Amino acid sequence: MVKQSGRIITGAHYGLKDWLAQRVTAVLMAVYIVLLTIIVFISAPQNQAEWVAIFNYPGMRIASFLFLASLMWHAWVGIRNVLMDYIKPVAIRLTLQILVIVSLMAYLMWAAEILWS
Repeated sequence: MVKQSGRIITGAHYGLKDWLAQRVTAVLMAVYIVLLTIIVFISAPQNQAEWVAIFNYPGMRIASFLFLASLMWHAWVGIRNVLMDYIKPVAIRLTLQILVIVSLMAYLMWAAEILWS
């Protein structure tokens, strides 16, 4: 806690950045889901080859990767905030945060490998 101008300041002050990140990533994910739904209804893929054809288009791969990156960022902000609010011992909280970061990065790399393989 730090006292500044008569106020007690606590925490990491992520507030506005977290709020904005959550809204921006949510909008990006919603737009992707709407576009994917439209594409699926238009092309109506019936087998794996048709699904692969949809994701062979470079724009779809990039959009899918941006969706997944937004999902990971959105998840990170939410999980970090929960850990900061409810896990008080610093060593445990930092360990959990590191595990979450490593996991989310691994999932994103795995997704990139799948999209571009």
